[in-house]
Amino acid sequence: MKSQTDNPPTPFNKGADVLTNGDTTNKQNDVELVKYLNVKYNELKKEVAKVIVGQDAIIDQIIIAILSRGHCLLVGVPGLAKTLLVKTLADVLELRFSRIQFTPDLMPSDIVGTEILEDNLSTGSKNFKFIHGPVFANMVLADEINRTPPKTQSALLEAMQEHKVTAAGSTYTLDEPFFVLATQNPIEHEGTYPLPEAQLDRFMFNIWLEYPSATEEVDIIKYTTSMYVPKLNITLKKDEIIMLQDLVRRVPVADNVIEYTVNLVNKTRPSGTSAPKYIKDWLEWGAGPRASQYLILGAKTNAILSGRFSPEIEDIKKVAKPVLRHRLITNFNAEADGIKTTDIIEKLLSEQG
Repeated sequence: MKSQTDNPPTPFNKGADVLTNGDTTNKQNDVELVKYLNVKYNELKKEVAKVIVGQDAIIDQIIIAILSRGHCLLVGVPGLAKTLLVKTLADVLELRFSRIQFTPDLMPSDIVGTEILEDNLSTGSKNFKFIHGPVFANMVLADEINRTPPKTQSALLEAMQEHKVTAAGSTYTLDEPFFVLATQNPIEHEGTYPLPEAQLDRFMFNIWLEYPSATEEVDIIKYTTSMYVPKLNITLKKDEIIMLQDLVRRVPVADNVIEYTVNLVNKTRPSGTSAPKYIKDWLEWGAGPRASQYLILGAKTNAILSGRFSPEIEDIKKVAKPVLRHRLITNFNAEADGIKTTDIIEKLLSEQG
């Protein structure tokens, strides 16, 4: 006998703001959807744990970004299973996965695609045919994105922002859902091209991957040096992910949570009147309005993943570091004092209450 959570509730009205209006039927549907998401979220984590040891916080943040229609920049040393994690998530979500290895000689056409001249054997004529590049996938891993020149890096910008690409004068719409996870190696800087601030701002989260604990590393060695081959089960499909992305947009947010978010972001701007003295001393630039948007979206998603129907200030605090970390530009004073952006974020959160 199937439980109510075996299949998503129907009917589902995509366009209705059902959590804030008087439509009782649709509101009940969304309540059931939150319950359904919680069941599937726990199933997803169990499936990923068959392959990935630990990294629970990283997995949570990536899932939040996917449901918020955001993109992630993942920073970690080689060998921490960044590629395996993304590939595993693509498998359990039944999403088409594509990996692009960024190198100094990579061209924009290697990402977007290119036109070729094709012979029509039946008519003898020649026609141009567009061959889709690896960006035409649901989940794209841009590996070591800082190893390629800015011209090639920017080929991802339109795709990330508009979910479309333009090639040879034609525009092609990407399949939904579309998610980019770019990786960077924090150790090697020679021969790299740091992402400009405007491009960094396109990423919802900047996620730092830490080394596993000794216990976790023991489990990793056991799994990866044996005949262990996990069988992964699909937990969510494309249509369901899109449905849950729409649900996130309909989650209501209290005014005090929005005001807290805006005040927090405003205090990161050295030129602002509300900025504390240490912000003026340590920061060259603060976060823009996109940070406030992503803080709210991340808090909404975190709330419903926790089984709640509206975000609280604690949800804002939980996503503050990955949202703000790459949007605060420190100056020479901060470097001289040994101050990192995470130190500044922690200080702001503790003072904000």
